[in-house]
Amino acid sequence: MVGQRKEDNIKGNHEERFLKAFEEYNDALFRHAFLRISDRERAVDVVHDTFTKVWAYVRNGHEIDQFRPFLYKVLNNLIIDEYRKAKEASLDAILAVEGVDEGSFDELSESTVESLAATLDGKKAFEMLHTMPDTYKEVIILKFVDGLGPKEIAGLLEESENVVSVRLHRGLKVLRQMIEEAEKKAADNVGKK
Repeated sequence: MVGQRKEDNIKGNHEERFLKAFEEYNDALFRHAFLRISDRERAVDVVHDTFTKVWAYVRNGHEIDQFRPFLYKVLNNLIIDEYRKAKEASLDAILAVEGVDEGSFDELSESTVESLAATLDGKKAFEMLHTMPDTYKEVIILKFVDGLGPKEIAGLLEESENVVSVRLHRGLKVLRQMIEEAEKKAADNVGKK
């Protein structure tokens, strides 16, 4: 009887930790999946599948020391599976990205205009991010969208922290060059008119 209570206590602890991880990381995992898949419904499904698989893993008696990197690892594996399934789909369907929400812009103050410009610049950067090599794109998303540190990214990707830091540095350099080239082209087009 004592052994059974201890086992119930351990299962209860795992359940509490799982529920806490769900509450804490659900939104971040969705954002990550949506950025990688570009399909809201599929992103929701992949995140749901992630938590289902992790729950099954926990229920089978396995220990998870840190939920965050484990959840991202499972999610990334499911996203890779999605890419494999989507190879048969057209490129247009894979790269479809939602446009800016057309709301009402009754009063635009100077700060609102600056905020909107920053948002549009961020949107351009994310669009360019999708054209970057996956090795750079993945670490940039994990760092700046999901808020993971180099150590967590390294554990997730099974790479050294140094490799992750180098990829971040090189990826940001490539992204910066892409943005500068796009701005130069836009300025040249304005100058020609």
